[in-house]
Amino acid sequence: MMRVICAGHANWDVTLHVGHLPTADSEARIHERHSGGGGSAANTAVALTQLGVSTGIIGSVGTDANGRSACSELQESGVDTTELQVVEGQTAVKYLVVAPDGEAFVLGTDGVNEAIDPDTVSESYIRAADHLHLTGQDPDTAGKLADIATRNGLSVSFDPGRRCTGRSYDRTLELADIVFLNRRESEMIDGPEECIVVRKHGEGGADAHTPDGTAHHSGYDIDAVDTTGAGDAFAAGFIYAYLSESDAGYHRPLTVGNACGAIAARSSGTRPELSWDAIESVQESTAKSNL
Repeated sequence: MMRVICAGHANWDVTLHVGHLPTADSEARIHERHSGGGGSAANTAVALTQLGVSTGIIGSVGTDANGRSACSELQESGVDTTELQVVEGQTAVKYLVVAPDGEAFVLGTDGVNEAIDPDTVSESYIRAADHLHLTGQDPDTAGKLADIATRNGLSVSFDPGRRCTGRSYDRTLELADIVFLNRRESEMIDGPEECIVVRKHGEGGADAHTPDGTAHHSGYDIDAVDTTGAGDAFAAGFIYAYLSESDAGYHRPLTVGNACGAIAARSSGTRPELSWDAIESVQESTAKSNL
C-alpha cells in the first residue's frame, strides 16, 4: 500500500457560519457553530486515508483537551500519530468565519503547533514512506524534513498555505518535486522551474506547470458552502493520482484533485467525507468544459 507522511500543523478548529463577513464596527449573526480537528497537514492526512492511502503525521499538539481530541480524531480516521509530538502547552486553535458563499477568513492562536523538534523525528519513520507532504510550518523544520526525505529517496510536495508571508522556504522549495500554490501564494512565491508547480484557481480549476509544458483542468460547477478545507482535499487527490499513475501525465491528478476540492467546498468544515463514489459522481455530474 502507498504510504504518505504529512508534516505540519495539527490544530483545533472552531467553524462559525455567519450571515455575512463583518466589516469594521459591524456585527454578523452566527447561524451555525461546530468544532473539530484541523490543520493543513492533519486535514491532508485524513483525506489521503479516505482515498485508501496509508498515512502518518509529523507535528505537535498541546497537553490540553483540544490536543487530546485532535490526536484522537486523527487516530479514529486511521492516521498514524507515532510522530505527533505532545508538547507542554496549549494546542493552536483556529476560528474559521465562513460566509454563505463559502468564502472565509481565519483567526488563530499560535499554540504549540510549531514546537516539533525535527532532530527527534525518526528517520526510519520517513524512510518507510513513499512520499512526504509538507505544509506551512517553521521553515527550518520543513527544510530539515525535506532533506531527510530526499536523502532516503522519497518524493516531496509542499503546500505553504496562508502563513507564507514573511517566511523563507528556499530549502524546501529547492527540494520539492511538487509545489501547490493558490492565487495569493503565487504572488509571493515562485515555484522552482524544474519541479511541478500546481496553481489552484478555486472555482476556475487548476493548472500544473511542468518542465515539459502546462496541463489545465477547469474544475466542477458546485454551490460552495465552505472553502476552508478545499485546498487540502485538492492536494490529497492530486498526490494520490500522481503517485498512483506517475507516468500518465497530469490530467488525472488535476481532475481528481479538483473533484476532492469540490466535495470539500460544498460541505461544512475542513474535513469532508471523501470517497471514490463521491469523486466519480462529481466528475460525471458537474464537469465543466475543459477545451
